[in-house]
Order: sequence, then structure tokens, then C-alpha cells
Amino acid sequence: MKWVKRLGWVLGALVLLLVVWVGVGALVYSPEYVGRVLTSGQSEVDDYLNTFPVRHLSPSPTPYLFEESLDEGRVSREFESILGVSDFDAFLTETETQAFIVIKDDQILYERYFNSTERDSMLTSFSVAKSFDSALIGIAIGEGFIDSVDDPVTDYLPELADRDSGFDLITIRDLLLMASGLDYQELRWFLFNGDDPLTTYYPNQREIALDNTRIIDPPGQYFLYNKYHPQLLGMILERTTGMSVTEYTQSRLWDPIGMEFSGGWALDSVESGFEKMEAGVNARAIDFAKLGRLYLNAGDWNGIQVIPAEWVEESTSLDPATHNPDYYANSFGPTIYDHGNGYYGYMWYGNLRAGLPADIAAKGDHGQIIYISPANGVIIVRNGTGFGITLSEWTDTFYQIAGEL
Repeated sequence: MKWVKRLGWVLGALVLLLVVWVGVGALVYSPEYVGRVLTSGQSEVDDYLNTFPVRHLSPSPTPYLFEESLDEGRVSREFESILGVSDFDAFLTETETQAFIVIKDDQILYERYFNSTERDSMLTSFSVAKSFDSALIGIAIGEGFIDSVDDPVTDYLPELADRDSGFDLITIRDLLLMASGLDYQELRWFLFNGDDPLTTYYPNQREIALDNTRIIDPPGQYFLYNKYHPQLLGMILERTTGMSVTEYTQSRLWDPIGMEFSGGWALDSVESGFEKMEAGVNARAIDFAKLGRLYLNAGDWNGIQVIPAEWVEESTSLDPATHNPDYYANSFGPTIYDHGNGYYGYMWYGNLRAGLPADIAAKGDHGQIIYISPANGVIIVRNGTGFGITLSEWTDTFYQIAGEL
């Protein structure tokens, strides 16, 4: 029958187009990259725990243990009241939560695990890693490896200027603020050339950050979430410290703040061996809480200044020059600005409290959050395999809870 023959021709043509599309992608980029994009799709928790190779972090020789003063009933009732739910544990299970911890004045009030996870289950950070990046940059400045956030990135990555002299105008501060003026389009018509798959799955992240970044506007004009920024910062850390990012993390953060368990940084590939700066810290929830404690105490850890206090203040504070809706005009921005209450610092989110220090948070995809309320002495950690509710709804709820505890 003619229609069967025509259908066969159409299907054959589609298969041929698919083969050509995949083949061109493999030639332009690499078979490994194309395979990752086609088999992984949207980034998932298991990508960072199982798919990517990992450079390991060892437990601290002096682990820190929070004191327990469990008051889980009270915490549950507070959350139930704000969220309008009848069973907080059931809500956490249904919203794909893995770990949920509430700490007040260095004491654990609530610590529970859901959906087949336990206290020692390895969890991944997604973009919470960017706040680790910010901390490491601050430490490197304090140690004199990096002179200043006002240094042009080309002082450390001169090959960018060889490609486009406009990179001389982009500073480390611009990268930290997500305001570099570099192009970032999550997806493009060819799929493989979208910036999101490239910055997630390309097996040589140094190469893609140095060769695939393109200036479209002057720096400092507006916020645009861009995963090339943490990659460039990671290369600056490598070149200035002479260490891998994992080695620097181990000696400057992991050991000093008493990480109880092992962890790791996911890598772009075995061959490249570059840390996935945008999303790749793997740890246990209780150890993520220790980054929160460090920032709650202005970088001080039991009398040792792990991060310069000036850096903690600068990196988490509101820059008045950026505090307007036009600066946050792209689709990601309005959820940050939140009618004047929210802002983005140096890879930390902030929420203003009238007359009090702002609350700050490290946030990542699938609802990974380290929430810190210095005014109330509260740290909240949530890890999950899905949002359940939006990131904004999670943090709005934490903002209210912190004031009640």
C-alpha cells in the first residue's frame, strides 16, 4: 500500500536525520559528551553520586558533633502551621526530601531522614556548591593567593583576553555576582550547544569555559545565572593555590570545621580531573550544616578564623547598587528580588530582616538548601531528589520558622 511505503520513507528519513544529528554532535564536541546528554537528560541526583567520577574528601581528624536537644514535636507543629499541613513527616516524604535538620544555638532540634536515606547517606549539593566556591575564594584572598575581587579575571586567565580583550573588564566580583555580561542560554536549537548541557556534561570543563564563553554586554549591568562563572573561579583557585579544588577544600574547610564524614567533589571526567564547581559537592547533611555554622559565626570556628570575617560580611551582604527589579529582570531574577526583600551576594542568597542581620542561604536544584538566620541562631538543612514545593516556598517557610524558634 502506498501509505505504508510513504510512512516507511518518513521514518527512514527521521532515523537518518537523527543519526546525522548525533554524528555531527559527536564530531563537533565528543562522543562521550553526546552520550552523556542523550542518556542523562535533565541533571539528577544520581548523576553526581554515581555517573561522574569523584575526587574524595577525607573525614576531619577532629570531627565536630552538634549537641542534641531534640524538640521534634514542636518543630513539626511550627512547620505544619506555616505550611498548612497535618503531618510534617508525611509532607517531607511526599516532597521527595532525603534529609531535614533544624539547629538552634548549636543544638539539634530536629534531624530526620526520609525516602530510603539515613544519617550517613551521601547526598549531593547541586548549586549549594557555588557557596562553597565563594568561601574558597574568600579564603584564597585572605591567604594572599588572590589579590582582590576587583582583579580582572584575565590577570589569572590571560588566554581569555587573547580571544577577546573585553574580558579585561570582567572582574572576579562580576563572576561571584552573576553579573559578568557573558552569554548564557540554557538550551539552543541544536541541544548539544546549549550552555546548560555543556556546563553539566562536557568532559573538559576548563576547555569549554575558556573557549565557549562569549561577551554580550558590559559587566555589572544585570544578574544572569551562569554556570561558566564557577568554572572560571575554579581555574583561578587551581592556578593561584597550586592545588586541586578538592585539596584546597580539604585543608581549608573540611578539616578545620570538623566534617564528620568523608565526601567528595564530582569531576568532569577522569582525564580532565576538574571539579564540577557549579554543582558537585557530595557530603552528608549534618556536614552541610557545618558550613552553615561557619557562616552563622562570621567565619569563626571555635576561636579559629577559617574564613576572614570581612569576607563573610562582604560576600553575604546586599549591594545597594544591585537592589532594583531591573537588575533582576531575567526570568530567574524575580524569584530572588521578591519585591525588594531578596538579593544575591557572592553566590549566596539573602533575605532582609528589618533592623537585623539578613538571613542567607545556599540553594541548589531539587531543593538542596543550607539556610542560616544569624539574627535567630538558626540553621536549616534540606536535601532532596525533588522540590515538592518551589525553592522560594521552602526559603519563605524557613524565614518564618527562624523567627518563631
